[in-house]
Amino acid sequence: MTHAQGRKPIVAGVDPDPGKRTALAWAADEANRRRLPLLLVLAQNVPTPGYRPTGGRPSWEEWNEALHVTGDRVLKEAVAFVESRHPQVRVTGLLAEGHPAWVLREQAQNATEVVLGSWQLSAVRELFTSAAVALPLIAHAPCPVVVVPEPEHSAQPQPYFVVGVDGSPQSAAAVDFAFEEAALRGAALRALYVWHPPRLGVLDEDAAVQECHRLLSETVTVRTPAHPEVELHHEVVRGHPVQVLTKVSEDALGLVVGTRGHGGFTGMLLGSVSQGVLHHAHCPVITVPHDQ
Repeated sequence: MTHAQGRKPIVAGVDPDPGKRTALAWAADEANRRRLPLLLVLAQNVPTPGYRPTGGRPSWEEWNEALHVTGDRVLKEAVAFVESRHPQVRVTGLLAEGHPAWVLREQAQNATEVVLGSWQLSAVRELFTSAAVALPLIAHAPCPVVVVPEPEHSAQPQPYFVVGVDGSPQSAAAVDFAFEEAALRGAALRALYVWHPPRLGVLDEDAAVQECHRLLSETVTVRTPAHPEVELHHEVVRGHPVQVLTKVSEDALGLVVGTRGHGGFTGMLLGSVSQGVLHHAHCPVITVPHDQ
């Protein structure tokens, strides 16, 4: 759905639990800052019946109807929440049948970004809940995907974003988006190149680290003129990317990483980095496709 004047909306997945509003608030604030419309999507994983026997409606059909009634109510409450938070934001609701990952993937085809919530669970339980939506959505969405943890995350008084850089052309999209977010929020930006030494070691470790510094500097400094108001800090850190990024972003407004690349952060779409930070980060995680 493309809104008026061709402005692609922020799309937000609505949690059926009215007590979980952190992602919805994040999406509303984002739409307000970017002056974009907001589309709220509530997906109900219920098949539409193609066969109706005679002699009355089956119980599952009544159950389906009851879910739709409940869904309409939840969606109206979500719209009212956004309208009370930002009256100037144009907000609409969509009640859809299907798995949330599939429904949001379809809406992502014409969105500026997609926002959904998550909550800290064990690794096994997470696979059947929020990650079952986030991971396949990230794998296929052509726009940035924001995963906001529940409960609400508290950032430092001096706000900042963290972005992972690996020196590849694909990570440039993540850096661009991170600069945008920092500028919109009046925040600083910390760009990190996490160097993970290979198991067999390197012949010249100092030279390898210097190459990391060069790639990091080339990636971020060329973009600073577009956002001179953003205070930039960049550094090379030795360690495992998931552990380092999770630790550094504990008090951040958000952690930005690239996807669909070749090597480093961007090459491990559903591997150790992207999936790892989704499981462990306590701040919102923003994944940016390399063709963004």
